[in-house]
Amino acid sequence: MALGNDEGMQSSNTLSSLRSPRSARSLDPAAAPAAGTVSIHPCMESDIGAIQSIYAHYVATNLATFELEPPTAQQMLERRAGILGGGYPYLVARLGGELVGYAYGSAYRSRPAYRHTVEDSIYVAPGHRQAGIGSALLRELIAQCEQRGFRQMVGVVGNSANTGSLRVHEALGFTRVGTLASVGYKFGQWVDTVLMQRALGEGASTPAAWPAQA
Repeated sequence: MALGNDEGMQSSNTLSSLRSPRSARSLDPAAAPAAGTVSIHPCMESDIGAIQSIYAHYVATNLATFELEPPTAQQMLERRAGILGGGYPYLVARLGGELVGYAYGSAYRSRPAYRHTVEDSIYVAPGHRQAGIGSALLRELIAQCEQRGFRQMVGVVGNSANTGSLRVHEALGFTRVGTLASVGYKFGQWVDTVLMQRALGEGASTPAAWPAQA
């Protein structure tokens, strides 16, 4: 099950200078989970090979991402650096020591007024879908984005028929806020995207005090 997509993944330089991570929950990247137990860790450079393989599968076979050519491991490594440099979390899921999924936050849009909003992207390795891995990744991603002070999370779900992704988002508090019809063209067909959203932390109930409002 692929969740979200890889559009808009370049992080804003403005965010890089304004946002620094708050006290995120401790995740030990060296921890070795018991067989059958899913554990969530920060993404390390050494994880990129497995991540590239997972993502390449979806680029080549799936409408969850609108990318047409799989990026190289080096390109994925550069994207990771941009995500982390922007103050966003990048996570991996392991099952019995095997990397079985990954998730990250990224800038929803690059203009500074959007700096309190984060977009989620989640991918689960083929053969491990419907095992709760996507939900575990999204749950931890939400928690870490709240700890960093973000106020809204947006999911841009490629393909309106992607019911698995839609259901996982809805189960974790997202609502469907709109469908962009036929905005992508892949595999000889027009493809929709579904916009989903949920509040983080205080949401819009209070003014945004940090980073300072422009």
